[in-house]
Amino acid sequence: MYPSHSPHLHDKYGMTIPVPVPPESHSSPYTSAAMPGRARGSITPWSTGLCHCMDDPGNCLVTCLCPCITFGQIADIVDEGTCSCVASGAVYGLLCLTGMACLYSCFYRSRLRGQHDLEEGPVPDCLIHCCCEPCALCQEYRELRNRGFDMGIGWRANMERQRRGVMLAPVMGAPAIGGMRR
Repeated sequence: MYPSHSPHLHDKYGMTIPVPVPPESHSSPYTSAAMPGRARGSITPWSTGLCHCMDDPGNCLVTCLCPCITFGQIADIVDEGTCSCVASGAVYGLLCLTGMACLYSCFYRSRLRGQHDLEEGPVPDCLIHCCCEPCALCQEYRELRNRGFDMGIGWRANMERQRRGVMLAPVMGAPAIGGMRR
């Protein structure tokens, strides 16, 4: 039963009780096979933690040596292909020279969270990017990869694969051959 008379319920001590929201069906390019049946607006946790960079050692190394590559791949997916990976990475690289890249990447983290209904956590996005830029980029990269995106091919190729029904299965923590994760 969903109350319609008040947006909030209160217990006998006057404390606010969350009102149940009926589930909605939602489908978009962002709701891939990784999140079937998830109601739009329900906040979900990140698939990996901020400091789990070694879940993908290859991406961790690339991000530490040249974060503009990882950022460009993330931005291409988050921007839905409207700005190329190379252009986004170049802008990020130029902003690295001024020390302002963390503010630029923070904007993309917020957009990623909004598109996938991810929780913000106890620390704001800007603080995460200002203090832990490489870890934040690695987490965002892993999140998109775990949601079925092939980060190496970009938005358009991912959408073409999805259109043809060839979507990558989400990585749910099972190690691949040799103990390394995809």
